[in-house]
Amino acid sequence: MGRRIRYIPEGGSLVEVTSRTIQGRFLLRPEEELNRIVRGILARAARLHEVQVVGAVFLSNHYHLLVWVEHAQQLARFMGYLNGNLARETGRLHDWREKFWSRRYQAVLVSEEEEAQVARLKYLLSHGAKENLVHRPQDWPGVHCAEALVKGVPLEGVWVHRSRQYAAQRQRKPCSPNDFSEVELLSFAPLPCWAHLSEVQYRERIRAMLLEIEQESAEARERDRSPLPARRVCRRRVLRQHPHSGPEKLQKRPAPLVHAFRKSVRREICAAYGYFLTAFRQAARKLKAGEQGVVFPSGSFPPALPFVLPSLARAP
Repeated sequence: MGRRIRYIPEGGSLVEVTSRTIQGRFLLRPEEELNRIVRGILARAARLHEVQVVGAVFLSNHYHLLVWVEHAQQLARFMGYLNGNLARETGRLHDWREKFWSRRYQAVLVSEEEEAQVARLKYLLSHGAKENLVHRPQDWPGVHCAEALVKGVPLEGVWVHRSRQYAAQRQRKPCSPNDFSEVELLSFAPLPCWAHLSEVQYRERIRAMLLEIEQESAEARERDRSPLPARRVCRRRVLRQHPHSGPEKLQKRPAPLVHAFRKSVRREICAAYGYFLTAFRQAARKLKAGEQGVVFPSGSFPPALPFVLPSLARAP
């Protein structure tokens, strides 16, 4: 199955982004040094490409982001910078020199409905607890936005200037690793449907959502009929994993085009994507036939041609 043509509706959209490591290997296993680097890369990528990050969670073999982007090129550049630097820094840390990511990132649109946006944020926040690895999402030892959202503080990470470090080493200048490190801060944007809330009200809603996740996870453990050792919350088994190892079986499910609460909204967005896809394919056929001045739809990546910038974009 070919990759889906990248599509962001006119005016921008909230998008859930997922990337998984090759063969699901635990190359993103939580540890303090890696956490600092991951936070720094994510913060720098968001700042350089002006992407609004609503939520983020990094598991041992994949991560989820909830971001607001204006068009597909902005998302592509942000993800290229993020995944490229994550692969290099994590590979350096874990002595991994092979392919790092299993495939290109998956981006799923999230509709403007409050129910859909809240559901996706809750799903993102539930990671760690829903897998029965920690009691609360805030206890996850890796990079997780839960604590930062509740307290209303930015995530702090470190960006290492490797080119400067390499140049200094070539010139044999006396230096320490801290000479090339720079602090990066990531401030989370509010969920678009809750952007009208005050900062205190927003934090209260996040806190209520986390309490609900904690309660649902506890109830799920009580309903579980598997042997007691399998039901126990075990944070240690995450930290004991070797980065080069992986799960015995990976769950692979096709990603939807859009997360929507109402069927009518889902059909509307799918129809808009259908029109976009038809226009793109028609233009591609004309270009392949040698026609001049072919017009591709706004917000698309024509083959071997510059990205077609949308005419209008709006903030959430």
